[in-house]
Amino acid sequence: MTDVEPQVQRKIIHVDMDAFFASVEQRDNPALRGKPVAVGGSRQRGVVAAASYEARQFGVRSAMPSVTAARKCPQLIFVPARFEVYRQVSNQIRDIFAFYSDLVEPLSLDEAYLDVTQDKQRIGSATGTAQRIRQDILAQTQLTASAGISYNKFIAKIASDQNKPNGMCVIRPREGARFVASLPVRRFHGVGPRTAERMARLGIHTGADLCAQSLDDLQEHFGKSAQYLYDASRGIDHRQVKANRVRKSVGRERTFAEDLFSSDALRAALAEVLDSVWQRIQANAAVGRTVTLKVKFADFRQITRSQSVYEPVADRARFEQLAYQLLDQVTPVERGVRLLGVTLSSLVHNDAPTPPGCVRDANDKSVDRVASQLAGFVQTTFDF
Repeated sequence: MTDVEPQVQRKIIHVDMDAFFASVEQRDNPALRGKPVAVGGSRQRGVVAAASYEARQFGVRSAMPSVTAARKCPQLIFVPARFEVYRQVSNQIRDIFAFYSDLVEPLSLDEAYLDVTQDKQRIGSATGTAQRIRQDILAQTQLTASAGISYNKFIAKIASDQNKPNGMCVIRPREGARFVASLPVRRFHGVGPRTAERMARLGIHTGADLCAQSLDDLQEHFGKSAQYLYDASRGIDHRQVKANRVRKSVGRERTFAEDLFSSDALRAALAEVLDSVWQRIQANAAVGRTVTLKVKFADFRQITRSQSVYEPVADRARFEQLAYQLLDQVTPVERGVRLLGVTLSSLVHNDAPTPPGCVRDANDKSVDRVASQLAGFVQTTFDF
């Protein structure tokens, strides 16, 4: 007998578009196909927002300074980002998801979790459903997607990266622990370079090494992350797929082709950023209480200034007023400014569906305790 209530064994698909922004650009411009492409930035400055697989072969990655990317790949082609186009394509893809599942949790424009435990289209298996989704995406958008299929979100997300691009990977419940044991710890969500270095000093290099640690030892070295690491290293993750996850903030930032010095130039640049952010705020049908200004200087030093108000910021005039007040706090500037960003947070949402671009919630606390593990699952007839 067990005091743990049996749970339905979930079938989770994580779909991840292949080099999404860059692939859209190659689709729309045949001259770019088969060539190394970077979306965003330029040879002189900026940051790469996305890189094609041809560029990745040279070590070009998203979030890399453009100058570094150009040095790694001299033939790299820089193209400006077209976020409105990417959102339109993302909406097409989400319509496809909705056909196969009522439980879809977008993580960004190019990836999402789907809970297909209920076989909405009576396909007969989660693997078959994932294949149909990928086929529909290709037919409707001329773009490829990769998918991971498993019994929980943690493993499904890792699995979607196993056979990229344009591939699938299925990890069944009986395979989960063994699969996780073989992984480098760097592939665990939330384990960044610094955490990986700390683990290496403790002799922890793989999921198997992590699984060998006691919960007490993990708590001693990794604090609040200990329970997550303990569970994940055993292939355990009971988080549910949450449809229409609410955004926590809305913001945009812009890197300038030339450094800005004068207050007038900064105010004019900020006005353009505010235009873009306000469009997103309206699309989210949301208001917020905190406005944050981000400023990056020519020497890459970065500062932020925030102001929270009691009454939610419900109109553009108030939003602009607060943003300009924050700008006034940092002007005049001695060094040139290369980037400005504005974010509205502490959002209060009206009853509207969450639009494209939902953010991850890396601190989801819904993971059940290890006591439940896998023994309490009820097998459904819908196969993997």
